[in-house]
Amino acid sequence: MTERRSQYDISNTIDISDTYQVQQAVLDVFADVYPTFNRQTLQRAFEDCNQLFDGEHPDYLPCDTLYHDKQHTMDMTLALSRLINGHDRSVAESERIGPDRAMLGIITALYHDSGYMRRKYDRKHHNGAEYTLTHVSRSAEYLKRYFHKIDMGELAQHSANMVHYTGLEVSPAQITLPDEKTHKVGHMLGTSDLIAQMSDRCYLEKCYQRLYIEFVLAGIAVQIDKQGKEHIIYDSAEDLLRKTPSFFEHEIKIRLDKLFNKVYEYETAYFKGEFSYIQGINKNLELLQKILATNNFEILNRKPPENYGTENFPGLEEYLNQYPQQKARFKAK
Repeated sequence: MTERRSQYDISNTIDISDTYQVQQAVLDVFADVYPTFNRQTLQRAFEDCNQLFDGEHPDYLPCDTLYHDKQHTMDMTLALSRLINGHDRSVAESERIGPDRAMLGIITALYHDSGYMRRKYDRKHHNGAEYTLTHVSRSAEYLKRYFHKIDMGELAQHSANMVHYTGLEVSPAQITLPDEKTHKVGHMLGTSDLIAQMSDRCYLEKCYQRLYIEFVLAGIAVQIDKQGKEHIIYDSAEDLLRKTPSFFEHEIKIRLDKLFNKVYEYETAYFKGEFSYIQGINKNLELLQKILATNNFEILNRKPPENYGTENFPGLEEYLNQYPQQKARFKAK
């Protein structure tokens, strides 16, 4: 079996750094379960998303976040389409989500991280990661504008509400949507966001090399309480990885199993009985346990694909100079 490539999806068949490949894959997934759907609008949503991330939008700079990049968005959007496909292939016709709700979910997925984008006139923020704590609400506002732009304004508020399934700003119990089927799409949206990134071949490297930097820039690594006292949440990239197993057990699993009602199980209907994404997550967690047991972070030797942020963020080199060992691994092959 060919070893999975770093820029490819869990099936090792789709280059998730290529928006066009993901677009075609999602169109095929839709066509597999829906005889008719709004193909033209779905294609446009992908094309507009690609332009937004690449800095071709008239109002926004290119996506410069290191971890939450276009590849992640394409990966989770593809995962969502597969969960929807698996659901509608395995339930009674009356329980199916249908193409309209599926379209709502996919477009919301494409722009679920639009809140990390900086406007061209933004002089206050130097990297999109500084919007981490408010990025979901900013994504919601972007989605409301976008749905009106593509003449789907009647779904604008539904999308703005649904996107909160990908964040922590609003409790899932407080998210308002028109019916249970639409909530199920929201559960799949939140699930796809988690299972796609945690099953990424370079998930551990991305956490170590990129996510920790985003947390530093966002002010999450160190927090100041109301009395002005400093609390260290993550004191290093290594510390972030050491705390990941506990975070998975006490946060991620609760979201996947309880808050999102185990909708990840629908991937088995798409993958012919296989838990591909869940197996990918387990492999990463097993490797992480090996790293932590031996305290050998040299095992993190996969090279994640470059993105705009890793190549163009002016503060990255200065940050890495403070951590020589991490700098060496950032360019690991």
